[in-house]
Amino acid sequence: MSGKGGFIENLPKIYGLYTGGFVAFIILMAVFEQFGMEADTIGILFVAFTIVIYAAIGWLSRTMEIGAYYVAGRQVPPVFNGMATAADWMSGASFVAMAGGIYFNGHGYLAFVVGWTGGYVLVNSLMAPYLRKFGCYTVPDFIGTRYGGNVARFCAVLVLVVASFTYVTAQINATGTIAARALQIPFEVGVWFGLLGILLCSMLGGMRAVTWTQVAQYIVLIIAYLLPVIWMSNKQNFGLLPQFGYGDAIQRIAELEKVVGVGTAAAEKVAGVAVLTKLHNAPADSAIYSWQFVTLAFAMMAGTASLPHILMRYFTTPSVRDARKSVAWSLFFIFLLYFTAPALATFTKLQILDPNLATSIIGKSIADVNALEWIQKWSAIGMLAVKDSNADGILQINEFFMRADIVVLATPEIAGLPYVISGLVAAGGMAAAMSTADGLLLAIANALSHDLYYKIIDPKAETKTRLVVARVLLVVIGAAGAGVASLKLTGILGAVAWAFCFAMSGLFVPLVLGIWWKRANTPGAIAGMVCGLAAGTIYLIHVYNGGAELFGLNHLRFGIVGIVVSLVAMVVVSLATAPPSEEVQDMVDEVRNPSGQTILSSDH
Repeated sequence: MSGKGGFIENLPKIYGLYTGGFVAFIILMAVFEQFGMEADTIGILFVAFTIVIYAAIGWLSRTMEIGAYYVAGRQVPPVFNGMATAADWMSGASFVAMAGGIYFNGHGYLAFVVGWTGGYVLVNSLMAPYLRKFGCYTVPDFIGTRYGGNVARFCAVLVLVVASFTYVTAQINATGTIAARALQIPFEVGVWFGLLGILLCSMLGGMRAVTWTQVAQYIVLIIAYLLPVIWMSNKQNFGLLPQFGYGDAIQRIAELEKVVGVGTAAAEKVAGVAVLTKLHNAPADSAIYSWQFVTLAFAMMAGTASLPHILMRYFTTPSVRDARKSVAWSLFFIFLLYFTAPALATFTKLQILDPNLATSIIGKSIADVNALEWIQKWSAIGMLAVKDSNADGILQINEFFMRADIVVLATPEIAGLPYVISGLVAAGGMAAAMSTADGLLLAIANALSHDLYYKIIDPKAETKTRLVVARVLLVVIGAAGAGVASLKLTGILGAVAWAFCFAMSGLFVPLVLGIWWKRANTPGAIAGMVCGLAAGTIYLIHVYNGGAELFGLNHLRFGIVGIVVSLVAMVVVSLATAPPSEEVQDMVDEVRNPSGQTILSSDH
């Protein structure tokens, strides 16, 4: 799959045919369902079909060229780079877990949406064009070149690995959840099936293969996310535009919650499965609630602008101007999903609560509820539970338990939609998790092979050796991520929040000041990365183990502590030590010049 001329010009036609083929496959599965094909078979075919397509794209995009492997040959047009970035961004957290978070915790969790989207404003205004102008392959490459010396580069690699590895475990967690449901296997086995699909996409072609695969994955995931919500909104008589029609649904939920007595069991947990809680779950003190919202949104914004696998995407565009366009397209494609997530959470909750809807379960006979196929399937893999706590045989709100991570995946079954829609959603969730995992594994492997192995350990390494090292690292890191994911240390959304906080603790300040403050020097950058990451990590361990919170910052917001320490350390140490050379300061001035040539060569 060449990255030149004809292929690039024909991208709209190629992906148009791909989209048409995928829609035809959905219709074919719907026909098979009408003729009696079993639901489990449909689910398996959906997941298998999409993984085979991604693997085929990865195989066709295989390369042994350094430029193509690391930055896709810098030939990706802005629209398609925007789609690839959106797929890279809309991880298992965005597709699988975010609506579940809103479902259980109310609009307070919209701070994730605000922060993640707002982070792209920071990326566009503070970083993307300037990093592209610099001409690096990786974020540690920028740090190492801007500040000089292997120590700064190594520190950047360390932060990248910690943040990206934490993030990739969340994606493997999502693929494991989907594989466990589709194949009816234990979650601990499902994570390894998910990992296999991830590695097939990213190993052979590096950034080029991942880029073209992620465009295909975005098409799958956005169709899979929008179609069930539109269908459910229309079925519940709220119209064909769910994003604008769910206000009335929220009012109906508020009325039903008073009837069923939501809130009495909000903190209850059974076997690690979270209890169904009310949509609006704000603290009594509105000032505390506002503070929690703002701090979580800020942590997600700064984390977004610090994530190496996202910033890597803007190294792949043909020019600095195209990098800016790519950010704009990224925001548009991400908006399509984020604008829909609250509606999905609302309609799904209403579907469970409203006795006027045919598939509602609250207030129904527990024997009848337990006889439902979707209840049995999700219960079998430990994602859902029904308990007759008061022995009256009727399902009460505090007797239904469901993990937040399955809300989106189970929505078509909850709403009584054809199972082909469940298969589609599973394929979309797999696409979202795999696309992000591909980018994350590539970011880690590239940083270790390019910035640690090639730049520090063996600067004379041949191209073939460097690429072999990168591919071996992909497998090793992926296997480690699957092992950690199988332990279920935290939910998908929690692991993602940790990754963002790690990234902002160590990288945000050195990246921003490296572009915008000529006085920032090597000792300052090292101090900022080390002190920020250490402070954030220590605070996370402290609060996670029950320690007192500082200014109400819990384990989802520890990056704020890290970023403050990083800023103070970097500014103080930079001012206390010698300024950078005139050559470096001139280079920083040139980075902010929108015209002119890329500063570094294509292979440095």
